[in-house]
Amino acid sequence: MNKEQFKKWRKKNGFSQGEAAETLGLKRRMIQYYEKGKKGEKEVQIPKYIRLACEAVELKKKLKKLI
Repeated sequence: MNKEQFKKWRKKNGFSQGEAAETLGLKRRMIQYYEKGKKGEKEVQIPKYIRLACEAVELKKKLKKLI
């Protein structure tokens, strides 16, 4: 998952940066770093576990709609 995909996921699911942070168990600042792809001058990669957590959140929402 790259920074564009991450931001698209957040917006698609209707999360503010704060809500996304709370849902994923992160600080809002980390959401900002992931969306920029940088922390200061250092490049930031979105870890695989965050991608998996994003997919899980999306699946959970889809399941709730089916029930």
